[in-house]
Amino acid sequence: MNKKRRLALAIGAGIAPLLVVSLPVSPASAHGYVSSPPSRQAQCAAGTIDCGPIKWEPQSVEGPKGLTSCSGGNSQFADLDDDSKAWKVTPISSSQTFTWRFTARHATSNWQYFANGQKVAEINGNGAQPPAEVSHTVNFGNVKGKQKILAVWNIADTANAFYACIDVNIG
Repeated sequence: MNKKRRLALAIGAGIAPLLVVSLPVSPASAHGYVSSPPSRQAQCAAGTIDCGPIKWEPQSVEGPKGLTSCSGGNSQFADLDDDSKAWKVTPISSSQTFTWRFTARHATSNWQYFANGQKVAEINGNGAQPPAEVSHTVNFGNVKGKQKILAVWNIADTANAFYACIDVNIG
């Protein structure tokens, strides 16, 4: 091996680790959240409410299936569980369309919607990968007044789900 080639390899080997640690890290390009009406993480991303790191990753509220928390059990997103924050409450009728925005589209078992801890709707995903946005119309029946709606996207091929809470006033 000639001298110039060895020198180039040595310089490259010395610079490569510096480049790796100095390049900016982009957030995970995953997964999904309710964008309309604005969920708590959508409000954080828009700067409506000050809520820490979820501002940069509204789509990342992921946790094991079966949870009932807005944060999906993720401590770094605990602000989403804080009911004392000034969350914007959206007035809705007894039938409302919810729109999910996906940044990574996973095969879907189902979507579930809860009010007062009771399931009010479940939409089958048939194991299919959704498009970039999906809308569901949920009928709340006789549920009225200020509610925290828990929307859950259950993934078909993992033990995880994505969580979003939406503050509404059902009139």
